[in-house]
Amino acid sequence: MSAYDTNRALAQTGFAGAATKLFAAVAAWNDARATRSALSRLSDRALDDIGLTRSDIDRIAAGR
Repeated sequence: MSAYDTNRALAQTGFAGAATKLFAAVAAWNDARATRSALSRLSDRALDDIGLTRSDIDRIAAGR
């Protein structure tokens, strides 16, 4: 039995491609901002419970 991928994204060029990349960059920035904000609101004890310290917040928010 063969499988075919029928959900391929078309490569976008020009304005549409640039707009798509810009939207993706803004969405990634907003996700990192929301993650950083949520982790910053946690107490040191709560961060310790999940194995993090305050110095880890920026690294985690950046996805590294």
